[in-house]
Amino acid sequence: MAQTSFSFSPGAPSAAALSVCAPLRIAHYDELREADRLRAPWKGFFDALGSDDLADLDRRLAALRRQIREDGITYNVYTEAPDAEPARPWSLDLLPFIVEAADWARIERGITQRAELIAALMRDAYGPRSMLAEGLLPAALVLGHPGYLRPLAGAAAVDPVPLQIVAFDLARAADGQWWVVSQRTQAPSGLGYALQNRLIVSRQFPDAFRALSIQRLASSFRRLLDTLTRSAPAAEEGSPRIVLMTPGPYNETYFEHAYLARYLGLPLVEGSDLTVREDRVYLKTVRGLERVHAILRRVDDDFCDPLELRPDSALGVPGLLQAVRAGHVRVANALGSGFLESPALHGFLPALCERLLGTPLELPSLATWWCGERAAFDAVRGELASKVVKPTYPASARRAHFDALIGADLAPAAHEALLARIEADPASFTVQDYLPLSQARVWQDGRLLPRAAMLRVFALADGDGRWHVMPGGLTRIAGRAQRVVSMQSGGSSLDTWVQTDGHVDRYSMLPDPLSPEALARQRRPVSSRAAENLFWMGRYTERADHSARLALATLSLLGGDDAPSSSVAAAVGRLCVEQGLVPPNVPPPGQGAAVFLRTLLSGLRDAHGSPGVAFNLVSLQRAAAQIRERLVPEHWQLLRVAGERFAVDPEASKGVRSVALALDALKRLSNDLAAITGAHADRMTRDDGWRLLAVGRQVERLACLAGALAAFEATGALHDDAGFDLALTLADSSVTYRALYQRRQELPPLLHLLVQDGDNPRSLACVVESLRAELARLPASAQDLAGHLDPPDAWPPLATLCAADAQGRLPALAATAASLRNGAYALSDAIGARFFSHAAGLQALV
Repeated sequence: MAQTSFSFSPGAPSAAALSVCAPLRIAHYDELREADRLRAPWKGFFDALGSDDLADLDRRLAALRRQIREDGITYNVYTEAPDAEPARPWSLDLLPFIVEAADWARIERGITQRAELIAALMRDAYGPRSMLAEGLLPAALVLGHPGYLRPLAGAAAVDPVPLQIVAFDLARAADGQWWVVSQRTQAPSGLGYALQNRLIVSRQFPDAFRALSIQRLASSFRRLLDTLTRSAPAAEEGSPRIVLMTPGPYNETYFEHAYLARYLGLPLVEGSDLTVREDRVYLKTVRGLERVHAILRRVDDDFCDPLELRPDSALGVPGLLQAVRAGHVRVANALGSGFLESPALHGFLPALCERLLGTPLELPSLATWWCGERAAFDAVRGELASKVVKPTYPASARRAHFDALIGADLAPAAHEALLARIEADPASFTVQDYLPLSQARVWQDGRLLPRAAMLRVFALADGDGRWHVMPGGLTRIAGRAQRVVSMQSGGSSLDTWVQTDGHVDRYSMLPDPLSPEALARQRRPVSSRAAENLFWMGRYTERADHSARLALATLSLLGGDDAPSSSVAAAVGRLCVEQGLVPPNVPPPGQGAAVFLRTLLSGLRDAHGSPGVAFNLVSLQRAAAQIRERLVPEHWQLLRVAGERFAVDPEASKGVRSVALALDALKRLSNDLAAITGAHADRMTRDDGWRLLAVGRQVERLACLAGALAAFEATGALHDDAGFDLALTLADSSVTYRALYQRRQELPPLLHLLVQDGDNPRSLACVVESLRAELARLPASAQDLAGHLDPPDAWPPLATLCAADAQGRLPALAATAASLRNGAYALSDAIGARFFSHAAGLQALV
């Protein structure tokens, strides 16, 4: 950042602020200054900085950005690829957006009234529809809106509090008047970011925060939680279970969902974490199905139930609407409020407010014309150059999506094209007055620069028909030279400070200290989705390690001077096919070593065509990405770097497929996977989720080791020196064997080490004992799962395993290996049915 020198006296900090703040030359409200002086709250703000004044703002800005990085605050941009990493850091500027107490009093009255009005419209639309019958609201804006959910007609009418949170976007005109620009009712975003902004910015200016008597936010979040608890169906025992439902980590505001869930103390769930049984919603956990009584959702209406809404949605819960109709779950906000977000509604709100509440609107909406009314369109069609054109409805199969258009930005040809589009489908277009946004200031390059600002405020219901406005909000600002505020288009945010003339609420959401007894009972719930991803994270870690070890050994074998024997070549070919390193139709090495080698090399980094090394790494990263909140940053970095280093080798991108380069890459990958395995062991809490990760690793290890022994036995490769060594290499037991038996190439010690040795972590016996031990530590419902694997003391003795038949085969070894491999796969299926899909039926949580 550029260094700026300031010349001001310590006694005049406000004058220093003016010296780096040019007045606005256009017709916008200046949030910072009026005429040649700072506005009162800003004078108080800069006075509170003391003698440091502006000279210290660079340091504070650097601290703010560092805090965002350290906290991992992100905002996903939809134009990025789904696997893009990392997501864009949350954009927050240093200085707050200050609202004076008198201004806030007017906003609070107006927003409270509007929230009451919106809730009354929701009840009427799903109940008597009086406003439609009286002609105060066109049916096309309600019944014709895709956000109106006919399957819920009548259900929401009996709900006295259909909405718990409503967000309103406000803008200030040049004369200081606040105008309502839009409203959000489905799943309003911004609460979590507003709280995070407050925690970060208030730390940078603690003296100013206290001096200006800024109201705090915690009570609003407490009210939200209390309202959800009170309005939820009664729990069978204890308090109702409330969850926060998110679309998942690729949603643009996923960080906010995770942060808000932690702050409110709610489980963060995706649709796949929930299931509906007998018209009731349950959370799938490792310990069974747990009843859910209320859902604070961050998923738009259409995606919430694929049975009755969008059938292609993978984000919702099949049967959720039926559970809502049955009254067994409260969803906040109630489903079906999407029609209230239409900008066309603003043109009808003044009359609706008079009719439903008996009072005029306290806060005005921008003048609005719905083109579906011919008279309205005719009145405004000649003025589009000075207006804003917005879509009346969201994108659907019948209507294409378009962004809001500012008439002044359109060329004559584009203006004529827009008129033609409106004429073809007038109901889809709404026209509003253009409002030049007020200008807040940001600290950049040693100056206070203006940026267009819009304030989002939140109204929260209390369950008794009253509404409260959170004393703060999310202020969004446009990028440089932008007139439209959009976080997706490079905008930023400001912390919103609301002054109060009265008492500053000191309430905190921090809980009371836990007693030793309560601490002993604390257990982090493990959802079935998290457990499933942890289980597969373990499996893919082991599978990637085994496939890399097999590829390394195969390349070393086939790239040497001596051709392998037919038995070893057959074993290698079979194992490479089973591990996805080569396709089944490739001739085995004994019939075409050169073709086999080229195919193996070309497929090593193919993450999509075949389930080989790269595929396993991508799958490992994908599973880990779903449980990022459980991984320390260093653990995630290991996972990310391992995949990137193997996938983007610069020589591989040039088409080079030499054995030497591949061997180097595989050796490096083996080291990376060893580090990842160490992080699994030492950097994760050993709860039920971690135990399933460990079970996943051991299940995969058992299947791979048993499969390798089965392949070596079937081809007779164990009787070949190269096959003998290869079996030890794949089991990572060469050093141990040589330390115990030197150069003996004898079958009994080999099978003892790889099958029966309980001290060798790569022996079948040790793996099975580890599996049985971890299964025993899982919930009681898992105890019978160990029955899929016979204990080692029930296996054939060593002499029987080594006994050959007339053809030189080892039938006991073959049967044992096949039984253990099949048992591993059966155990995996049983774990999925028991803990992940809960297919065995309804299990009440004890």
